[in-house]
Amino acid sequence: MTTARIERDPIDTMMRLQNDFARSFNPRSAQPREHMSSRVWSPAVDVFEDGNVIVVRADLPGVSQEDIDIELIGDTLTIRGERRFDDESRRDGYIRIERQYGRFQRSFTIGIPIEPDQVKASYRNGMLELTVPKAEVSRPKKVVVSGE
Repeated sequence: MTTARIERDPIDTMMRLQNDFARSFNPRSAQPREHMSSRVWSPAVDVFEDGNVIVVRADLPGVSQEDIDIELIGDTLTIRGERRFDDESRRDGYIRIERQYGRFQRSFTIGIPIEPDQVKASYRNGMLELTVPKAEVSRPKKVVVSGE
């Protein structure tokens, strides 16, 4: 016979206990409200080389362009921002909140010399795309072999 190991999230367990406790004092709350996750929100990111540039794409749906901050120090690229919960006045009426809200920060070490003054950023349909040009010294060079 095989036994399955069940992973339990301690926060979910605690919220379930809290809901059960609240229902015992207020039977009208028959349907438990679900909590907003307390985990740190971190957007999904792809980083890849494309010829002489490094491309960084970050999924930031629901984040306003004004709430995005990009910083480059040396070869470390940092993306910061915040996704706001816009319906704060109706928050108590929500039964389930699964999307993550709040501040986020992602940092990446590029690891090769780059041209910091030529970095470009665009934001469209919830997708942030950064184009980071490689410095001339890090680009491949072809060496011609001469004969005798």
